[in-house]
Amino acid sequence: QVQLVESGGGLVQAGGSLRLSCAASGRTLSNSPMAWFRQAPGRERMFVAYISMSGSGTYYAASVKGRFTISRDNPKNTVYLEMNSLNPEDTAVYYCAKYRERGNSVTLQNDYDVWGQGTQVTVSS
Repeated sequence: QVQLVESGGGLVQAGGSLRLSCAASGRTLSNSPMAWFRQAPGRERMFVAYISMSGSGTYYAASVKGRFTISRDNPKNTVYLEMNSLNPEDTAVYYCAKYRERGNSVTLQNDYDVWGQGTQVTVSS
């Protein structure tokens, strides 16, 4: 069973940048599409970004498109989320997730079967 561990979160000022990493162990990620979700205080967990197995296909939530970039390094079994022009509305716990086989939608939580523990991102104004 694959395990996912996120890192790279922290406190940053508005306008700043952070790079999150999601490292996998126990199994290769190269056969799985991956995604990032986030959960702000008092809110539901929401889709942020998706990347295909090869990395050639990506998809973003409208709120982060143009500011965030998802990428992957399959030999390193790691997925990244580069976040630029951060604002306080980006404050949340960020989770990486593995897409399940025969999923229906890349934006729905139920189509992901393995999750990391999350990493906190706090953006101050």
